[in-house]
Amino acid sequence: MQTIEKKLRKVIRDVYDFPKEGVIFKDITPIFKDAHLCEEIIDVFESEFKDLELDAIVGIESRGLLFGFLLANRLKIPFIPIRKEGKLPADTYKQSYNLEYGQATIEVHRDAFEPGARILMHDDLLATGGTIAAASKLVEKMGGKIMCFAFVVGLDFLNGKECIRPYCDRIYTLVDY
Repeated sequence: MQTIEKKLRKVIRDVYDFPKEGVIFKDITPIFKDAHLCEEIIDVFESEFKDLELDAIVGIESRGLLFGFLLANRLKIPFIPIRKEGKLPADTYKQSYNLEYGQATIEVHRDAFEPGARILMHDDLLATGGTIAAASKLVEKMGGKIMCFAFVVGLDFLNGKECIRPYCDRIYTLVDY
């Protein structure tokens, strides 16, 4: 039987020179064509995290919303979206962070969870760690306790794990490059 890592390596495609020349983009969208593989991803995440007594899952826009929401439903806990600035309708906390060429801001609703909530942080891919670190700052600012990080893909050569390790050293990826 193939491991989830081998299955993902077969379907994640490399797109050369995207979004700019010299970059090899790891495209996870082919995963979404296989409902059984999507279900298996959630099965593996559920098995890994079901004993953590989590209060909520935070998913990062955009693709972190997809598996994060499915996993939260499977675990029967709330799902909290962290989105790009201006996308959430109610009062929010904001966190800005640096990008390679500029700056971005993300937001979370102020009433997303209570202080002390035990949170799983999820995104589809861990690269440099800048976005998930900014999201972690938001969660900590609100009094949340980060219990673990979960990613479908990790790009180890970009050292993102080192960027987020100060928030929590339980970092789980299904496939690493």
